[in-house]
Amino acid sequence: MREAGVELVADCAEVSLVGIVEIAKKLPALNRVWKRLIGEAERRKPRFAILTDFPGFHLRLARALKRRKVQNIYFVCPQFWAWRPWRANLVRRRFTRGLCIFPFEQDWYRARGVAADFIGHPLVGNVAAKRSREEFAACFGLDPAKPIVVLLPGSRSGEISHHMPPLVQSCHLIALSHPAQFVLALAPGMSESQIASYLKPEVPMRVVKDATYDALGAADLAIVSSGTATVEAALMDTPMIVIYRLAPVTAAIARWLVRTPMFAMVNLVAGERVVPELVQKDFTPARVANEAIRLLDSPEARSEMRRNLAGVREKLGPPGAIERAADIITNMLAKSSKGIEA
Repeated sequence: MREAGVELVADCAEVSLVGIVEIAKKLPALNRVWKRLIGEAERRKPRFAILTDFPGFHLRLARALKRRKVQNIYFVCPQFWAWRPWRANLVRRRFTRGLCIFPFEQDWYRARGVAADFIGHPLVGNVAAKRSREEFAACFGLDPAKPIVVLLPGSRSGEISHHMPPLVQSCHLIALSHPAQFVLALAPGMSESQIASYLKPEVPMRVVKDATYDALGAADLAIVSSGTATVEAALMDTPMIVIYRLAPVTAAIARWLVRTPMFAMVNLVAGERVVPELVQKDFTPARVANEAIRLLDSPEARSEMRRNLAGVREKLGPPGAIERAADIITNMLAKSSKGIEA
């Protein structure tokens, strides 16, 4: 957004978090950002506010903005169908419009009184490798004739601390029986220093930055932290294993709140378990290694997974989600301007 010319009042990195108990550590930063945003809203008196996901913060912000005569638009409606579905009532009361990026969300939100539209997933049409497998391998000293396993451990510090130790152990187990090459693709904004302490000399691993799509395009298999990265892997037609681990207290609370039978977004979109998902106690080095070896040893299993991922891609809608969102918001602005002129 900064590169596009947007003036940043606050950077989302200041308040990025995942979990329930983890929020306590971010309270001072959240309070600072809250005061800045409310202050700017009072000073600038905007007609519309476009809020993206982050419901714990944005539902409260939407209430405060609505009191100041601001119309709120939810770009990327929260996944309340997965947990705390009653919060859809807050979206209905505080937002003029909701924009959804998964196909089943439009009907779910509309059934709860929200003026919602499915715009498609913004990543469709925007995910592609710039290098071939051979070019990627040559660039990073890999052998294109040997299996390449790509790791996407997440983007938040909590995810890295929970995921990296078992992932490194998993790679060690895989390497004992397989000539696999391991590539760790850093998420945008991450540095190698953030994961350096987790790397082990006995587990050779190439660390790449700003090359996630190239890595996924070259991969025989990806081990992916649950989240947007699973959609990226699906769009790249990459067989995957989905992993995730929360802090124990957060996980215990989440078990009471989560309403879906599956965790991985690609499985939820497919409506069935098309990729393995290893979450919490199931996320162990042995389980990851066993699934990885099964898939690496079976071209048929990987081909079947790719066929299922093609169905996921189809459900994510055609390219142009951002343009469709922009059209909806532009029309709302035009109608609002006519109302003011009248």
